[in-house]
Amino acid sequence: MTPEDLDRLLAPEGQELLTGLRGHDPADDLAASTRLRRTYDAGLVAAALTQTRLRQRGAAKFGPEAERMYFTPHGLEQSTRAAVAGHRARRFAAHGPGGVADLCCGVGGDAIALLRAGLAVTAVDRDPLTCAVVRANAEALGLGARLEVVCADVADTGTGGRDGVFVDPARRTARGRVFDPEAYSPPLSWALDAAAKGAPGAVKVAPGIPHEAVPPEAEAEWISDGGDVKEAVLWFGAGGAGVRRATLLPSGATLVGRGLPDPPVRPVARYLYEPDGAVIRAHLVAEAAEELDAALIDPTIAYVTADTLRPTPYATAYEITDVLPFHLKRLRALLRERGVGILTVKKRGSAVDPEELRRRVRPQGPNSATVFLTRVAGAPTMLLGHPAGRDAPPGSPTGP
Repeated sequence: MTPEDLDRLLAPEGQELLTGLRGHDPADDLAASTRLRRTYDAGLVAAALTQTRLRQRGAAKFGPEAERMYFTPHGLEQSTRAAVAGHRARRFAAHGPGGVADLCCGVGGDAIALLRAGLAVTAVDRDPLTCAVVRANAEALGLGARLEVVCADVADTGTGGRDGVFVDPARRTARGRVFDPEAYSPPLSWALDAAAKGAPGAVKVAPGIPHEAVPPEAEAEWISDGGDVKEAVLWFGAGGAGVRRATLLPSGATLVGRGLPDPPVRPVARYLYEPDGAVIRAHLVAEAAEELDAALIDPTIAYVTADTLRPTPYATAYEITDVLPFHLKRLRALLRERGVGILTVKKRGSAVDPEELRRRVRPQGPNSATVFLTRVAGAPTMLLGHPAGRDAPPGSPTGP
């Protein structure tokens, strides 16, 4: 898409075409294109069909509002999920800045969330099409009044007088993902310097960022949504220096590090807890285990175990029925004995491919179970069980 394509889509004829394509099945693109080109220009039809496909993909991040928004393929791929952007915007708003400079704003997912939180926003990007898209998205959602868009390199512009600063460096190029932080655009060192001047400031980084790369004056927050780790954010002036935090959406539950030592190690008990990925990334398994009175099953594995079932937002609980040395024939026989045809395979510390295991054990029957491929006290082990609170398959023991 070009800026000219976007202008045509925003014009009355383009709006009419986009409205008519709502609910369109991409499998029917060829037939739809042939039919629509009898009435509309071929270039406009192509742009509208492309935008319709992007809107359908965008629903995973933006929900029903994606139908009113505008996207580029790269911008959609790099955009922040609305729930995550909303959480971050609320944190900004809680510190009362006189507005936020959204540097490297992309298609506007973060700018929209900041505007909805009641903040004025200066959105900066060097790509003219991206700038046009973020402006169009704010207008489409009725949020344009407090938005200023600056089309410039972030290194050459200021913050538009905004106190808050948010930087989302590009971590992909046309060749794929960039792993060297100084090859980000802009480099991570520049982004950190810019955010450190904010009141508050934040930098979005990959969730795999090494802890030793986090500046000592920053708070590091790992965020998951629906159990999937989405990003990490380095905060300046909005939390405690050196704080490590895991935030779980949609509940908003937050676990803050207290510098606890590693939990003890003990044999697998009745319940196994699988910590949320944000808890693991933030190195807060010890904090989660303390709340559960739980222990590790292995010093190198982020599964914890306990005799009692306790509610927690920070981990998923499973009731374990069998603890077995790793042996596929034994597992296959056990699954057949219990009529398990729906097998969930989880692994941590195992090189076994879950799909290969499922193919080899050939589960059959009406019941379901979960098998964990892991290590216990250093030994390859299989743990068989089911989500806590659900009935075990017939014939299962009551605990390991």
